[in-house]
Amino acid sequence: MAKKTTTKKAAKKTTRKKAPARRNSGDDARSTWSPPAPIPLDRVLGQSRSLGVLGDAIASGRLHHAWIFHGPSGVGKFTAALAWAAVLLDPDASPDLAGRLTVDPASPAQRLLASGQHPGLHVIVKELARFSSDDKARSSKLMTIPRAVIDERLVRPAQLRVPGGEQRGAAAGKVFIIDEAELLDRSPTNATSQYAILKTLEEPAPGCVFILVTSSEDRLLPTIRSRCQRVAFTPLTRDDLAVWLDERSGLEVTPDERAWLLEAADGSPGWITRAADAGLFGWWQQLEPMLRSLDAGRVPLELGPAVAKLADDRAAAWVKQGEKQGELRSKEVANHLAAGQVFGLIATHYRRALRSGDADAAERGVRAMDAIVRAERELRSNVSLKLAADHLVAGLDAAAAGEYVF
Repeated sequence: MAKKTTTKKAAKKTTRKKAPARRNSGDDARSTWSPPAPIPLDRVLGQSRSLGVLGDAIASGRLHHAWIFHGPSGVGKFTAALAWAAVLLDPDASPDLAGRLTVDPASPAQRLLASGQHPGLHVIVKELARFSSDDKARSSKLMTIPRAVIDERLVRPAQLRVPGGEQRGAAAGKVFIIDEAELLDRSPTNATSQYAILKTLEEPAPGCVFILVTSSEDRLLPTIRSRCQRVAFTPLTRDDLAVWLDERSGLEVTPDERAWLLEAADGSPGWITRAADAGLFGWWQQLEPMLRSLDAGRVPLELGPAVAKLADDRAAAWVKQGEKQGELRSKEVANHLAAGQVFGLIATHYRRALRSGDADAAERGVRAMDAIVRAERELRSNVSLKLAADHLVAGLDAAAAGEYVF
């Protein structure tokens, strides 16, 4: 199993405090969570085209106020958003020999950003609901980004001036980054957080830049998408991914695990980080022989229970970890997250078939993927984890036999 090193390469961890029972103001809540320190923009791996678009936008002198960073999960969208924000907010940013804006890590703005104290950077994540002044948001299951969080962290701050902000010569006085923007609530029965930001995007205050980071752009309202410039992020090449894993991840892995991670990650450094945290290589070693048996037409009776147990154990551990950190974590959300990890791990097995060049194997892979999607849909419909796992195995068995299960 991968271990995190204690070197400076290891990602900095933040300790989150337990949400107090009293009502907090937005300013009080700001101190409960800080974003990670930005890395230099030129150290964002594998996204040269996207970074070129961002560099051209600054150089043009006509910086658009609203952006969507879209692409697969874990390929560097949020990392790039933080890195770009660090350039936008720094009045001392200057072009290098290639004409690209760079920053001095020792500048006052960069020191504030590194410490999480820059008044112009506002990062919105679903976990901020735990520190909301709204009772309902604080007790939410973190399945969406509630309206109260958007009001407190984006709508109201966007209307205020940062002392000395845009007059300092920086490209922006305030940058708002919404991570997992697809989780912005747009349900018709609730006060939707997507509609809450729409007016702000339509009538932005001077010096404000908004970045919506998403792996599911289609879940954003068309009216939001139409007001934003879009920047596409793509999976890393295997070479870039290897550089990240070996030199920047802070992970120690065995040669076997390294080879598996590079193959299974589909160009996503974020996936590798999550896989290491969850110990997915150990899961893979347990599940792979059973999946191979299934491919050969022999249904391993222990596969369904093994899938359910892995997910249940992971969910229980995640909830317990939250308790130790003073967080109230929903078991329902934990089950969804853990099952998603196990189902996604199983999907890596069938992606091999899709890439094999064998038409029959690829067709079986497509049917297996359908079975995985169906099991995920069942979980969202509150089907029990055990039953969804059993249905998944039945679907995979049918896929191996050249059939579909509806």
